[in-house]
Amino acid sequence: MSTRHYSEASLRAFIEPFANPVLAVVDGRVFAANDAYLALLGLPRERVEGRSIMDFVQPEDRSRLVERYRLLESGVPMEAATQLYQVPSADGVTREVALYASHLSLESGGRALLLNLLPMVDRPTELSVAERLVETSAGLVSAHSEDAVRRVALKGLEAAGFRVRLLRWDGMRLHALDGGPPPVDVYLGLEALSDGRPVFGGAERASPTHVYLPVGGPQVEVLRVEGPWVAPRHGSVLTLFAKVVGAALTDARVQADSTRSRWEVGAVAEMARFVARPIPPTPEDFLSRVSELLLAEAAVLHLTSGEEGPLELTAHFGLAESGVSPGAVDRLSRVMGASVPDALDGDLTTEAQAAVLREVSGGALGSGAAVRLARGGEVCGVLQVLRAPDRPFDARDVRLLGTLSELLVTLLEQRRLRSESGRQLTETRLLLDLARTTSGVLETSSILDVASDFLVHLLDVSNCYIMLYDESAKVLRGAAASAAHRDFFRTVVLSLSSDSVAARAARERRPVAIEDVEASGGGFNPQLVQRFGEKALLALPLTSREELIGVVLVDDTRRTRGFSPQLVELAEATCGQLALSIANARLYESLWASYAELAATRAEMVKRERLAALGELSAIVAHEVRNPLGVIFNAVASLRRLLEPAGDAGMLLDILGEESDRLNRIVGDLLDYTRPRNPVLQHEDLGRVLQDSLEAARVQGGGTDRPVQIDSEVEPGLPPVPMDRRLIRQALVNVAVNAIQSMPQGGRVQVRARREAHGGREQLRIDVADQGLGIPAELLHRVFEPFFTTKAQGTGLGLAVVKRILEEHRGEIAVDSVPGRGTTFTFRLPLSQPPSFP
Repeated sequence: MSTRHYSEASLRAFIEPFANPVLAVVDGRVFAANDAYLALLGLPRERVEGRSIMDFVQPEDRSRLVERYRLLESGVPMEAATQLYQVPSADGVTREVALYASHLSLESGGRALLLNLLPMVDRPTELSVAERLVETSAGLVSAHSEDAVRRVALKGLEAAGFRVRLLRWDGMRLHALDGGPPPVDVYLGLEALSDGRPVFGGAERASPTHVYLPVGGPQVEVLRVEGPWVAPRHGSVLTLFAKVVGAALTDARVQADSTRSRWEVGAVAEMARFVARPIPPTPEDFLSRVSELLLAEAAVLHLTSGEEGPLELTAHFGLAESGVSPGAVDRLSRVMGASVPDALDGDLTTEAQAAVLREVSGGALGSGAAVRLARGGEVCGVLQVLRAPDRPFDARDVRLLGTLSELLVTLLEQRRLRSESGRQLTETRLLLDLARTTSGVLETSSILDVASDFLVHLLDVSNCYIMLYDESAKVLRGAAASAAHRDFFRTVVLSLSSDSVAARAARERRPVAIEDVEASGGGFNPQLVQRFGEKALLALPLTSREELIGVVLVDDTRRTRGFSPQLVELAEATCGQLALSIANARLYESLWASYAELAATRAEMVKRERLAALGELSAIVAHEVRNPLGVIFNAVASLRRLLEPAGDAGMLLDILGEESDRLNRIVGDLLDYTRPRNPVLQHEDLGRVLQDSLEAARVQGGGTDRPVQIDSEVEPGLPPVPMDRRLIRQALVNVAVNAIQSMPQGGRVQVRARREAHGGREQLRIDVADQGLGIPAELLHRVFEPFFTTKAQGTGLGLAVVKRILEEHRGEIAVDSVPGRGTTFTFRLPLSQPPSFP
């Protein structure tokens, strides 16, 4: 060791003139290095000095050099022979150097190890390349996928100074995996594949410029290696390297297949647990899981509509998220659906199908896999998954999709059985409900309305219509229908001799079905079919004890359909029960009608006798009273004109006039009550009638003199109401005036009109509610009696007149009152009366 003590500056000045790499190491770190050493590493000074010397040696040499450095530092004598080791540079090339070490003393009191490096320039290039290939071959062991093997192999060859391309045989041609065009002499690659040996190229040069090396492995691939020293004498080395790459690819494929097999088993087990839930998942949920497992953007399910029906889109997942418009969903889903039923083991997209997928999805989708679904050896559907264009499916995906499709068939069968069980349970409950309803209701109209709605749910049809047979006219009359067409259908009349499906069922006493209205060419009422938009019809006769009661007609406006024997049998059983209920209800109605007619006749006779006597008396009273009243009115008017009275005289004349006017109103009310009337029914706009009546009531009731608010509300879409406008106006005015006068301090009168099912038929309901003092409960039953009143100035005939007007309209009036909170009068008028003429 030199006895000189070096400072940092003197040490740098000492090592810098050396042409070969020299560096000083202190405590295992680079203390100073000359430019030759920096050039050897290919790194700037700031990235070298201060770092561990072991960062700049090959990993294979580190352990030995660490131990050797420790021994040198401790002063242990070393072997005098030259030491060789590998120095990696930034350009990826490893250079072998000879190492000479010596000790120096530093001014700081420490010691430095001076390393003198001599690059080995006489080493053959072939040896370096061979070592690089050996290193690359060793690196292939740690690559666990085919893509990783290819990356390591290509990187190693490029590090050895070669330009490399990897070509793959797709069954028709060799194509470059880097996406570029194939080489001009690609036919040499085919020769290398065919003969299983390296084939050299570069006939235009004196020596070969490149070589095609067949690579073994699961896929047929060829390495095209181009470099300055490619020659036949190196063919064995390159061939050995290609075989090593092929073996690594095979091993990676085996590992990948093993890993995928374990994953597939786990995925299928997970899907089996998913399908085996107590409540089976929906097809959409299943498609979502399939997309997740296969890393697909979308999944589509088609099922056959019948045993031999066409495939129809049933469910899909992910199409909207992939940017597919709603209008293009069906077209996109059918790209592969038509060809899959013929492919036993499934199918992958062809180039033409991929082009269509890209076009319809706007480039979001471009590859797909599909398998068919089979039940009992018959194709029942197609399951397909879709991905982006750059992520194609392979045969393994099709195999897994086929396994999942079997689980899907199981799921669909579970859902079908569950649905069938639910349907049978629903039918049983509906039949029980119908039996309870029809046995507890003895009114035909109520039975028919309930039955029509019931049959819609029971038979899964769009509408149900019930027609009753009118034997006297030999026609079928619309009696009831499901809610959508109930009002209109009551106006329908069909001749028993017509060619309609309902008339045929009635004449032949058997079910008659039209499965496709458009294709049948006749046998139905074209006006009704067009109005209801019917596509399939089924008519069933209603008979009881061989007597025709009517016909039940059901339709389907959604699609053409075949009415199965099971469905027709169920419908016939229901219609038999319905016919028996109708017959019983008719007997009951006939009996009660007789009783009611007898009671009504007696009441009408008593009422007519009373009204006749009261009318005669009223006419006499009116004649005897109105003549003196006329004289009194004239006398009061003359006195006012002649005397121009003031003070007490004027007050007395006012009292005389008011009382005379009151007496005249009493006579008028009496005549209104006793005078026989025949209402002239016309279809009127209820809103206008209400507005006119309430304005008149406000003036007559004194509503302009106190804070009275009158609100009216008419149900939207209310049809014109058959009524005598003048009489209904009088009834409304009488009730509204009473409401206003019952609120001396003001308040709110609310009038509301709406439709209501009452008494087995649809009626108009009008509520007139006030916020007055109310009527005591013990007096409510007397408010409609003639001459009963609780007002000091009342005649007691206003509400009696109202009641009679409503009865003449075949309606009714009711009253409800809570003392202290107000009174509500309710009018009910039938909505289906035919108009009459004066």
